[in-house]
Amino acid sequence: MAFTRKRQREQQLQLYSKERFSLLLLNLEEYYFEQHTAFHVQHQGSPEERKIRGSLKICSKSVIFEPDAISQPILKIPLRDCLKIGKHGENGANKHFAKAKSLGISLIFSQVYFIKEHNIVAPYKIERGKMEYVFQLEVSGKVEDVVETLLQLHRASCLDKLGDQMAMITAILQSRLARTSFDKNRFQSVSEKLHMECKAEMVTPLVTNPGHVCITDTNLYFQPLNGYPKPVVQITLQDVRRIYKRRHGLMPLGLEVFCTEDDLCSDIYLKFYEPQDRDDLYFYIATYLEHHVAEHTAESYMLQWQRGHLSNYQYLLHLNNLADRSCNDLSQYPVFPWVISDYSSPELDLSNPATFRDLSKPVGALNPERLERLLTRYQEMPEPKFMYGSHYSSPGYVLFYLVRIAPEYMLCLQNGRFDNADRMFNSIAETWKNCLDGATDFKELIPEFYDEDASFLINSLKLDLGKRQGGQMVDDVELPAWASSPQDFLQKNKDALESSYVSEHLHEWIDLIFGYKQKGSEAIGAHNVFHPLTYEGGVDLNSIEDPDDKVAMLTQILEFGQTPKQLFVTPHPRRITPKFKSLSQASSYNASMTDSPVSPGEESFEDLTEESKTLAWNNITKLQLHEQYKIHKEAVTGIAVSCNGSSVFTTSQDSTLKMFSKESKMLQRSISFSNMALSSCLLLPGDTTVISSSWDNNVYFYSIAFGRRQDTLMGHDDAVSKICWHNDRLYSASWDSTVKVWSGVPAEMPGTKRHQFDLLAELEHDVSVNTINLNAVSTLLVSGTKEGLVNIWDLTTATLLHQISCHSGTVCDAAFSPDSRHVLSTGVDGCLNVIDVQTGMLISSMASEEPQRCFVWDGNSVLSGSRTGELLVWDLLGAKVSERIQGHTDRV
Repeated sequence: MAFTRKRQREQQLQLYSKERFSLLLLNLEEYYFEQHTAFHVQHQGSPEERKIRGSLKICSKSVIFEPDAISQPILKIPLRDCLKIGKHGENGANKHFAKAKSLGISLIFSQVYFIKEHNIVAPYKIERGKMEYVFQLEVSGKVEDVVETLLQLHRASCLDKLGDQMAMITAILQSRLARTSFDKNRFQSVSEKLHMECKAEMVTPLVTNPGHVCITDTNLYFQPLNGYPKPVVQITLQDVRRIYKRRHGLMPLGLEVFCTEDDLCSDIYLKFYEPQDRDDLYFYIATYLEHHVAEHTAESYMLQWQRGHLSNYQYLLHLNNLADRSCNDLSQYPVFPWVISDYSSPELDLSNPATFRDLSKPVGALNPERLERLLTRYQEMPEPKFMYGSHYSSPGYVLFYLVRIAPEYMLCLQNGRFDNADRMFNSIAETWKNCLDGATDFKELIPEFYDEDASFLINSLKLDLGKRQGGQMVDDVELPAWASSPQDFLQKNKDALESSYVSEHLHEWIDLIFGYKQKGSEAIGAHNVFHPLTYEGGVDLNSIEDPDDKVAMLTQILEFGQTPKQLFVTPHPRRITPKFKSLSQASSYNASMTDSPVSPGEESFEDLTEESKTLAWNNITKLQLHEQYKIHKEAVTGIAVSCNGSSVFTTSQDSTLKMFSKESKMLQRSISFSNMALSSCLLLPGDTTVISSSWDNNVYFYSIAFGRRQDTLMGHDDAVSKICWHNDRLYSASWDSTVKVWSGVPAEMPGTKRHQFDLLAELEHDVSVNTINLNAVSTLLVSGTKEGLVNIWDLTTATLLHQISCHSGTVCDAAFSPDSRHVLSTGVDGCLNVIDVQTGMLISSMASEEPQRCFVWDGNSVLSGSRTGELLVWDLLGAKVSERIQGHTDRV
């Protein structure tokens, strides 16, 4: 579970420092500057005088004293509540102590907080009234410096305007950072080469910690200014798997680094003071990663998810990451959907659609009566209008769910208090009901509801979270009747998320949260309109001149919640559910397939069963050259193989059609129809007729049995570039900018009667068509043009479904996946592009060093032929070349 792992890491760091102190004891937007070993002197000068040893911590808005004895509470004195700060023993009644005793620091104040007495996490106790505390430093020579610092910070805290306070504290911080630099003695090796160093802050939930960032040729370092929670955080570049640029406070200043493939919990989140520093560091790490790790886009993850190689949970994790959602930023915490709507039945029926929430609607639109009230208010509202007064994700909502494992975060967010007991996360069913009926409650879930750690549902820390109106104490979260335990609840939630119903409808929720229904007219139509400040670009903080207004705006943005970065601007395609298998099944299935040997050359690929095809594709990287023959004078443009595999027909730019016998290994026929190049060939069913297209604008039919040209179709005004045949229909593409569909009624007796050709449809293009292909059932056609356009046509209505400009030059080849869900295209620009047929969205693009002129694919793997003669095997889901085979000395 993301937050639990984050918390465990922080606790490990705290063990390192052996402290009860945590940055969560600071106020929001407060900095911890320095600490000194000190004694809290009580009843000084009297017989009852005693000294409590501990650590005095100087922070930008408070002084914190942490006693060594855990039975004693931590003291927190807000600087704004200080009435006087000075050196104790200098004047007045204490003057005669000055030479005999070390000088102390005197704080006279009106309010103090007592925290973590006996190391128990509980709401802070507050004592009010005029008081004086005296602290003696172990190194007495530092007293004057500390007092001077406190007086300076006190002046900042007492300024009337928040903007002025922030500006002064920022100036103090920057001055401290400018006087220090990264300690090069902290390098792991003396041979490391420094690449860059700059100032930054390490971000964890609700807090930021200033210091220095340093990157070398092998490591990334962060050294906190205060040395807390450890002197240096170090990450080996070789371990890095993913990096993301982040918005922090709506500014492009964040960078998050992961050393894992599939986890929401990053290894470090840095916030820079200058966007250029962030971008320079990102560029350096990204350049390093180019040689080690494949970069993944939303589209490449979508392709993996569609084909069942990512679970719904994993896909949502990746989308959250790509949309700037981070476990380190509670205002942009990962968001997951409610998927179950039944929290009252004794048994959970995942086969019943009524069990599930409608994923096509935001939470606020699930209850028609409430939606009607909201719409009435929306229509009467002046611009800028919004439908919902609160968001579906905010720091308060995240900690509402996680208070039992993250109580210190809740206390930090709410100034040392827990929420009212009746407003706590008491019951799953109650929370769902409130999200359906509440006037201002539209929250979604967090990833913890679909993970394995159920600790956030259990009050294992025995926290005193208050007493409800009915008299019962707030304890563990009450579960639905169908869950026998917290673990069982999570397992059933996970099963629901991966169910066929959710798999078929999850794309609808993605459209709302990350997609095209997030903004604009589509969002209005989907009743999905939130406050303008929650959207990226909703406000330009740099344009706000008044410091107070800027601080107030930023606070509102951070506390109210933020809409994820928009990842998709067209409808998200559905998951391919009929072939969906669980990942464990798929991986074990593939493993067994890979172990099985396959005998190449025993039968043609078209005749293989589904199982044999899988075997063949799993062994595609093991291709070896069996035989080779040179039978043409110029480039081969087409190949057709008879059903029994005994005869091979080829066309060439040398204007000949040739027939080669595999059995006798001899050339049997050579036919010339014209003096111009032939561009492609195919065999008609029955293997009695071979068709070839030519640059002379014609299509030729050759009877194998009778050894003569049987027909000529003069159907185009320019070269015919490609032909296809299915169910007595001929499809021809031409440089005259058309694709034509012909009915081709075959001769009753081969060689005795000519074919009858009728033009059924003409698919008009703006430019020359270079290639075409049909889907398996010939209901769709894809065409590629000389200007880089890929067109998808519906053949049942002869209409253009999508036109995608995805290549910068001629499209060399294009073909549907076996399930017709995707189109792959290659071009002279060296790109391999995957297009979703349903939406026309370009969902993956890979670059090759050389143009890939032709290919075959099974939807996941591609065997392509390049301009240099190599055969390349591509793993589409991994976005990489998995094998290179030297097939020819010239273009394939």
